[in-house]
Amino acid sequence: MGGTFETSDAHSSQHQQPIRVATRREHIFQAAKEMADDMKGWTVTNADEEALQIHAVKDGGMLGGKAKILVTIEGSAEVPSTTVNCRCDVDGGLFGSPKGIVEGYMKLLFRRVC
Repeated sequence: MGGTFETSDAHSSQHQQPIRVATRREHIFQAAKEMADDMKGWTVTNADEEALQIHAVKDGGMLGGKAKILVTIEGSAEVPSTTVNCRCDVDGGLFGSPKGIVEGYMKLLFRRVC
């Protein structure tokens, strides 16, 4: 199985869409990194403060597969306006759900920053 899912304005669910907040991007990056560190089963493999990207993996075993997660933070350095997107690619696993992984992360991050 497996698959890919990423946030988009085209999705109907709030937790499947990008998060937009009127906060400086470096503060949102820090909150997003802390959130990824706190997620059960997630391992942050790279947190690039210059590119404002967080790379993480989640090993769901034989049933969930291996998920590669990318969280991107976009926004101006001068204006407190930030957008957060999340993408998940799952390899293998009978029940790997990239959509569920993205929704779970975005829901918790939304609670933390909004």
